[in-house]
Amino acid sequence: MYDDKVIKAFLEHQLDLYPETVAESPEEVEVFLEDTMAAVADTRREVMEYLDEVGVDTEGLSEEEIFAMPEIIEVGDGRYLLLEV
Repeated sequence: MYDDKVIKAFLEHQLDLYPETVAESPEEVEVFLEDTMAAVADTRREVMEYLDEVGVDTEGLSEEEIFAMPEIIEVGDGRYLLLEV
């Protein structure tokens, strides 16, 4: 589920979300993402559907503000890694 691009994106952006490094190797990232049940969305629309499903209140936020949230990490190939904090 978590391929090399997803793992790399998390390694690069984890300090945007957490006060200290939570994983240092690809193996640790994979375990961390599995433990936290992180999701990967293929499109921006899937991100919005996911946020709605898990009950994140996005009312009053622009799409730009939503996609700037540190819990949403752009993988770089059109996909997004979605974390719960």
